Amino acid sequence: MIENSHPERLPSLPLVREHVARQFGRRGDLEAGQFLYGEIGARMFERLEYIRLAPKAMLDAGCGTGTAYPRLHGRYPDAAYTGLDLSAAVLAHARRRHLPSAGARLRQSALRLTGRATPVLPVFIEADMAATGLAPESQDLVWSNMALHWHPEPHAVLAEWRRILRVGGLAMFSCLGPGTFRELRDALARAQLDTATPTFVDMHDFGDLLIESGFADPVMDQEVLTFTYRHVDSLLDDVRRLGGNPAQGRRRGLATRAWRARLAEALEAGRGPDGLIRLTAEVAYGHAWRSGTYRPAPGETRIPVSSIGRGGMR
Repeated sequence: MIENSHPERLPSLPLVREHVARQFGRRGDLEAGQFLYGEIGARMFERLEYIRLAPKAMLDAGCGTGTAYPRLHGRYPDAAYTGLDLSAAVLAHARRRHLPSAGARLRQSALRLTGRATPVLPVFIEADMAATGLAPESQDLVWSNMALHWHPEPHAVLAEWRRILRVGGLAMFSCLGPGTFRELRDALARAQLDTATPTFVDMHDFGDLLIESGFADPVMDQEVLTFTYRHVDSLLDDVRRLGGNPAQGRRRGLATRAWRARLAEALEAGRGPDGLIRLTAEVAYGHAWRSGTYRPAPGETRIPVSSIGRGGMR
């Protein structure tokens, strides 16, 4: 059967893929964003503890600097690990952090020649999450912490994950939801500052999309985290640390002093009774199993391969 591997449940999101890679590449080792990304990763691992899985190969989709690698490798020491990211600059940090030096690699090669076991090294590849280049049904686990919301075509990403997972494999992810940064969006509207901000997908839409993409038994849940600040600059610094603004239609060029002052004034107006400014992060968690069957999306056509070239298609 020929299947449409890209369900169109969701439209493309107004994000610029190259801007995502560029903005994260400017943030060095990404440690400054771990106050959220690291915390959410830890909460994902808590969920993983309850799932029985023995993967032989796993993909860390949107791996960043490979922060998840030590824990994934610790839990599944015999599984081959592939970290994938769109940013070459970020992957350079991952390789420096997790791959041995040239001397250590030579020593490992010498050990292999003697027949002694050596640890399986992680592999880091530069690619799009929706076009990994990995072989079909080659992975048992796709892990993706806080990356899916930065892709303009999440439906294509889920279709790719289904393609590379073996039947019975697990996809597990976290991402930002539509309630994220609402205080910042409200301040931009109050100040009448014309700039686009990222669009995030609702948790329930992801649940539907998982089923349409060929996954079974999806589990979705969410939580809302609230950060508090005494100073506007601290809030804006954290937004930049978490990825900035790669939205289509965002304000071009650097913000002028007057533009920034208007935004700061609008944020100041949102201080609570305790004198603090708040910033919300809505986080969605999801996991689902790669099904052996595929449910066609509405309007999808399935064509027997046997009909091709024998007069079945005209």
